[in-house]
Amino acid sequence: MERRELEYFLTIADQGSFTAAAQTLRVAQPSLSHAIASLENRLGGRVFHRLAQGVSLTPAGEALLEPARQVMRDFSTATDSVRRVLGLAGGRLDIVAQTTLAVDPLADLVGSFLRVHPKVAVRITDPELGSDVTAAVRAGECELGMVDSTEETVDDLGSMVLPGREFLAVLPASADPGRSALTPADLAALDWVSTPKGTAPREVIENTVGTQGSSPHVAVETAHQAMIVPSVLAGAGATLLPASMAREAAERGAVTVSLRPRVIRRGVLFWRRGPLSPSAAEFVSLVEELVRRGPGYRSRE
Repeated sequence: MERRELEYFLTIADQGSFTAAAQTLRVAQPSLSHAIASLENRLGGRVFHRLAQGVSLTPAGEALLEPARQVMRDFSTATDSVRRVLGLAGGRLDIVAQTTLAVDPLADLVGSFLRVHPKVAVRITDPELGSDVTAAVRAGECELGMVDSTEETVDDLGSMVLPGREFLAVLPASADPGRSALTPADLAALDWVSTPKGTAPREVIENTVGTQGSSPHVAVETAHQAMIVPSVLAGAGATLLPASMAREAAERGAVTVSLRPRVIRRGVLFWRRGPLSPSAAEFVSLVEELVRRGPGYRSRE
C-alpha cells in the first residue's frame, strides 16, 4: 500500500463521500477514485460501499481503518523523530480530553508546553464520555487521551494519574447556604444544573448526592458545558465544579461552598504503548515533571 492511498482512504471514511474528501484533500475526484480503486485491487475487495448519498465502509474497510490510522501516525512519528534530532522545531500534538479536564489542568499544561515548544501545533478534541476518549486513542485518532476518572479502563495503555482536583458546590448568587460546608444530605435537597447522564460532570453530582441513597433532581440538563454557570447564575439550580472553575464562577457572582466530606477527582493521561512522536513524548515528560511536584502523583508504564 502507498501512504497516499491510506491518506485518501481515511479522509473518505471521515468525510463520508468522495466529493467531500476531494475538497478536503484539494485533489481532483477522478484521482481520488483511481487511488482507491488501486488500493482495492491490491486488497482483493472493496473497502467502501458506494451509496446514492456518499459511502459507507465494507467489513474489509472496517478492518483496515485502525491499522491505517496507526500507519499514518507512524509516518508522522518517523518524520518528527528526525525533527527531534534537530530540535523540536515543529510537529503536531493531538490530545482528546473530557471538557472538565480540558479546562483544568490541560489548558495550563498545554500553555507550559508551548512556552518551551512554540512551533508545535496542538489539536484538542473533547468527547464527554470516557469510553469515547479511550476509543479515540486506541484507534489512533489521537495520540494522547485524558479522562476524568481513574476507573476508566486504561490497563493496556501507558498512563499517568494526575493530582486530585477538589470539587466545590456552586450556587446562585441569591442562595444562602447557611453554613461553610455542605453535606450530601444538604446537596440532596438542591435542584441541579448538569450535563447528560454518562458525562463526567453528571457522574460527580450523582456519586456525591447518591451517598444519601437518592438521585439528584436535575432541573436543567444540557450538553453545552458553557451553559452550566450562566444557568446557575440565573437561579436555575446548583452544580459541582473543580475549584479552579468554581472560583471563576464566584468572580461572576455565584456562591461557592466547600463539601464535607471533600470530593476529590483524579484524571488520567494515557497513550498507546510503543514509540510516541517527539511532540507527545515531550508533553508526557513535561506533565510528569509538573505533576511530580504535587500530591497524589503516580505513574505506570
